[in-house]
Amino acid sequence: MDALSRDQAEIFEHMFSFVDSMALKCAVELRIADIIHSQDCPISLTQIASKIITNSHNSPMISSSPDNNTMLYLNRIMTSLVRKKIFTAQYDHDQNNNQTVLYYGVTSKSRWLLRDSKPSLAPLILMENHPIQMAPWHYFSHIIKDQEGSATAYEKAHGCGIFELASVNGELNKIFNDGMACLGEMVMGAILPAYDVFGCMGSLVDVGGGIGGDLAEIVKSHPHIKGINFDLPHVTATAPESNGVTHVAGNMFESVPSADAIFIKVRILL
Repeated sequence: MDALSRDQAEIFEHMFSFVDSMALKCAVELRIADIIHSQDCPISLTQIASKIITNSHNSPMISSSPDNNTMLYLNRIMTSLVRKKIFTAQYDHDQNNNQTVLYYGVTSKSRWLLRDSKPSLAPLILMENHPIQMAPWHYFSHIIKDQEGSATAYEKAHGCGIFELASVNGELNKIFNDGMACLGEMVMGAILPAYDVFGCMGSLVDVGGGIGGDLAEIVKSHPHIKGINFDLPHVTATAPESNGVTHVAGNMFESVPSADAIFIKVRILL
């Protein structure tokens, strides 16, 4: 292959790279990693499809025989994920049917897709690939060409910022809060063992703390700390109770609860 053809092939790869993200999202939504992991051994495409159908109806009494369309699209998704080494695929002999069958297994990567165990990246995958979250990417050219406007890509796409939209969209609110909590688990898992900065304080307020997951981990490691999780009302309204953590609703641009120290994280939003 000459240089021109290689460049063309690479551009094609970039053009269709979204397929990997969508396949990953599909796997999480269908709980494919959970299905395979629960069997403790590789399973066939038919077994995966049957379990997906059963789960979708929430009843083992529903017929779980997958149709041709289901098998066709599931095969495409699994082929994509095997190519990325998210799952394994290996042919073996099925003694019951006396034929060779392709069996799919989990890998160290696919364990991060498990929705029923921690740590997991599943909530973050669902958040980042949600249609609402993907829409602002289509407005980058608008932002670059707009010499006078000050709107963000998110505001261009939806007419308001993410926090305003989440306050009136319950689905987005949950997906965003779950995703940020997932990200927080990864961050705190790295910070707490490496930095001993919380032992000297008696109280700590997490400004923009979401549903309180980060603060809960800090208080768990330092039980003497009085934790105050501070965020917008629509966020704290869905926050679970946690020992040593009090949820306070408000706006950081108006006032912040008093504490020995403020804990604040910054994430760049579109």
